[in-house]
Amino acid sequence: MATIDLLENEYLENGRRVGEHLMNRMKGWTGRFRTVGDVGGLGLMLGIEFVTGREGREPAPDIRDRVVDSAFHKGLLVLGAGESTLRLSPPLMIDTEQADFAIDVLEKSIAEVERSA
Repeated sequence: MATIDLLENEYLENGRRVGEHLMNRMKGWTGRFRTVGDVGGLGLMLGIEFVTGREGREPAPDIRDRVVDSAFHKGLLVLGAGESTLRLSPPLMIDTEQADFAIDVLEKSIAEVERSA
């Protein structure tokens, strides 16, 4: 029954489409933010790796944790994954307006953390 609901409601296609939208918004982050080492994922399962700087690329769990905290205080709940990665895994029914809110909050949070570092 659950599989039929996913297909009938086109949640899988929505997940693919909104995931692509998210990746398009995040693809330039490695050049824009000095602490973002990599952005990747598939569909709506996305990850942002935080590093100490572009040259060293050492994992930076403290930076990731500060971004998670900043985003939380701005109304976005995200989780850490692995040593220094932030995980995005929204529900399949997310729309682009909600996705844009998440990206806007993350951009503000990353910039804020970088300014204070």
